Amino acid sequence: MTAQSEAELADIIAGAHEPLCIQGGGTRGVSVPGEVLTTQGLSGVKLYEPGALTLVVGAGTPVAEIETLLAAENQRLAFEPLDLRRLLGTEGAPTIGGAFATNASGPRRIQCGAARDFLLGVRFVDGRGEVLSNGGRVMKNVTGYDLVKLMAGAHGTLGVLTEVSLKVLPCAETQTTLAVRGVDLPEGVAALSAALGSPYDVTGAAYDPTERVAYVRLEGFEGAVRYRAEALRALLAPFGEVEEVSGSEELWRDIRDLKALAGVEGDVWRLSVKPSDAVALIPALGATRCFCDWGGGLIWAVMPKGVDLRQRMTVAGHATLIRSEGRSPLARHHPEPAPLAAISAGLRQQFDPRGIFNPGLMG
Repeated sequence: MTAQSEAELADIIAGAHEPLCIQGGGTRGVSVPGEVLTTQGLSGVKLYEPGALTLVVGAGTPVAEIETLLAAENQRLAFEPLDLRRLLGTEGAPTIGGAFATNASGPRRIQCGAARDFLLGVRFVDGRGEVLSNGGRVMKNVTGYDLVKLMAGAHGTLGVLTEVSLKVLPCAETQTTLAVRGVDLPEGVAALSAALGSPYDVTGAAYDPTERVAYVRLEGFEGAVRYRAEALRALLAPFGEVEEVSGSEELWRDIRDLKALAGVEGDVWRLSVKPSDAVALIPALGATRCFCDWGGGLIWAVMPKGVDLRQRMTVAGHATLIRSEGRSPLARHHPEPAPLAAISAGLRQQFDPRGIFNPGLMG
């Protein structure tokens, strides 16, 4: 089902007697029991004020359409929403509602924050079929601020987003990437930590264990980027051979969308850990292929089919099953501690008392 208006969506939900599988563009390959309900009909720009860095759009608006609109004003979505179609082998178009519902944040999160940090306000339909709105159109409006953040990352289990207000940022004048080659895992993570701990405003820090290379991105005004790049090159020289790579924008798009893991057979897991813990954790996983982002704090791992990676975690963290080969009995999301699980269950009872939104998705 595809609702063409907020009112129609509310009627569909109010009249639903069976579970609903909530989707935006359907690009994440999530399948739960129930009839598929998409927000693709709720598309379009409601308000765009480039001078105020503010955008209000329907939740079903394709991210690509928004990026084109912003580019015409030399602006961008600073949180770099990742596109997993290549990794998951899915089709369709990622939507802005889906980006916020999953808190889909790319490499720049280490510098500017996650998707939820740019969400100013929301409209959504709850499990009773009631339309709710929360937040505003400027950062200083904090009315209901926590509820806005609560919807980001809820994966459609608390309500179906119909409209989002968000903050955008100007594009950087230029960017460059330094690569430290021939470094093993401890050296690679140490190099990223040194870069992130420097005063040079790093906006990307990734490590490829297979290629044994660490990548560091700098963005801003050209003169400042040149200066910072030279200073950072000297800082990273003790770790290995440092060179400036060409095609920086394409490189970070590929890092964001996990090009290195696309086509590799096995289950794909997403792990969030303390960056320094990646050094001990990755060898313990026995993964077929790994890739690190956020200075080592975000690990993507390809595991043999059916292996429960969570049983091999030797450090504190969270592991999410992003792609499984065939139907998997493993839970998609990491089990919550009992106190947090009780809070989550209470929230779902308040917003979706009938339990019809994406049942079982969050555990």
